[in-house]
Amino acid sequence: MSRRIGPASAAILVVVAVVLVLVRTSAGTARAAVQLPAPSAAAQLTAGKGSDTAYFAGGCFWGVEAVFEHTKGVESAVSGFSGGTVASPSYSQVTSESTGHAETVRVVYDPSQVSYGQLLQIFFAVVHDPTQLNRQGPDVGTHYRSAIFHAGDAQRNAATAYIAQLTAAKVFSRPIVTQVVPFDRFYVAEEYHQDFAAKHPNHPYIVYHDAPKVAHLKREFAGLYRDRAD
Repeated sequence: MSRRIGPASAAILVVVAVVLVLVRTSAGTARAAVQLPAPSAAAQLTAGKGSDTAYFAGGCFWGVEAVFEHTKGVESAVSGFSGGTVASPSYSQVTSESTGHAETVRVVYDPSQVSYGQLLQIFFAVVHDPTQLNRQGPDVGTHYRSAIFHAGDAQRNAATAYIAQLTAAKVFSRPIVTQVVPFDRFYVAEEYHQDFAAKHPNHPYIVYHDAPKVAHLKREFAGLYRDRAD
């Protein structure tokens, strides 16, 4: 299902999407959350004072942002672009695959409430499928790739340690393809992309693909779930 849905067909698709969600929910959602082991000590960071920032790419940034906005300790989640070669790219440029960027969410969080390791666990268990190469579900392209943009050795070591832990535990049936690469620049996406799931809860894409992720977070990580912050 493409995110580019014209207004003339939106109402019909909302009804269809709701029906599909109800059917899938009764027999397992479109992409069920995966139960993952808690990050080992090697996949944790020492909690410092003040806020910290993480950058995650896991398909359409609408859903990535929505999940982290409902995560306790997250102060802000902003949709944007990282990993490319063009300064200040537009959404149309990124989706044309001419810039090399990935749809990315900047997560500012309070380490005293949620650890980097816990964010990693949510990222791999709820946010996306880390075994899909250059796609997520119906969305195909390198700008939908799975990536962690690390801001230094500590984040890099934690991310690679957790991937190694998950690989050793064989929790996924296919190899994890998530890139762990240095953070360079983050460009904020257009305003209409920000808080998209909260502003458009009945959009077919949100109903079918992203609302279930938030439901998974609430069910699988009850201690870290909170109502969306204003």
